[in-house]
Amino acid sequence: MPNSTFIIAEAGVNHNGSLDMALELIDVAAHARADAVKFQTFISDKVVTSRADKAAYQVTNTKTGGTQLDMIRKLELSQDDHQVLVQRCKARGIRFLSTAFDSQSLAFLSGLDMPCIKLPSGDITCGPLLLQAARLQRPMLLSTGMSTLTDIESALGVLAFGLTRQDEPTRQSDFEDAYASDEGLAALQRHVTILHCVTQYPAPARAVNLRAMDTIAGAFGLPVGYSDHTLGIEVALAAVARGATVIEKHFTLDCSLEGPDHAASLDPQELARLVSGIRTIEQALGSPTKRPAADEVANRPIARRSLVAARRIAKGETFTPDAFEYKRPGDGLSPMQFWDLLGRSASRDFDLDDQIQ
Repeated sequence: MPNSTFIIAEAGVNHNGSLDMALELIDVAAHARADAVKFQTFISDKVVTSRADKAAYQVTNTKTGGTQLDMIRKLELSQDDHQVLVQRCKARGIRFLSTAFDSQSLAFLSGLDMPCIKLPSGDITCGPLLLQAARLQRPMLLSTGMSTLTDIESALGVLAFGLTRQDEPTRQSDFEDAYASDEGLAALQRHVTILHCVTQYPAPARAVNLRAMDTIAGAFGLPVGYSDHTLGIEVALAAVARGATVIEKHFTLDCSLEGPDHAASLDPQELARLVSGIRTIEQALGSPTKRPAADEVANRPIARRSLVAARRIAKGETFTPDAFEYKRPGDGLSPMQFWDLLGRSASRDFDLDDQIQ
């Protein structure tokens, strides 16, 4: 991934199955100057069974019950639709991304011009799909919503195996061995960024635990980012300040639209503010070295103080504490030299407020 924060504007399924709306979402993301706009690619029958109920948040956000299958069937985009989206992204100067939720969709997406493969939180335990993704030898983003460190390590083992070996695994220990190998670790470092995430839409701030990014980075030695499902932009901005190299954030044309994710998404104006805020934070983070900034050097004599005479001082008079004041500008002797002067004799006469020489 690039050195600056990689900002993914997550359109997801907020197109509501409409190609025209998906194209408009691309335009919004490009106008906001996000690095990529991401959709979701799936064949409904290969993702969920007919008995899979909606999540509670999906019922709340869609204002209706029913099954996941009925809901997501309305949200599929065809392969031809994807080609149109890719061309629109090229025309607007933004990278196209999509998350594959089944093997066939992943194979299709692998033929498109995408900067990375996104592995969603729900599939962190879907070993076969992880292995297929790893064998594409592309940069990968691994989301970790609902996960423990053990879940993440297990997934990384599958990715390490797929990145370094062409044979088929025969037992779980094959993945453990790949993860423990120097070759596997080096491959993960070249290809994988781990995204901290809370799988709830919207996610309450109290559930986010951004400090877990530090734990993930320390545990696995890999770059970390944050996939944000909170309302507003504050938590995503805080994640950048804490070192997130990737930010993923849902957005929509209108938060009041019907659909599972609109209510937890940014509107176009908020998305633009998020991107602008991240770029400002990047500049502000700067260097770990503490030194005067070039912009403030000229203000040092203006803001600091010099030792000056608190009263008339005659030549030869011994300096006592009551002889001095500390006043601006700071282009004379520093008040830090106050104690060095005590007991010494004045080299000349000083009037009130004269700088001590």
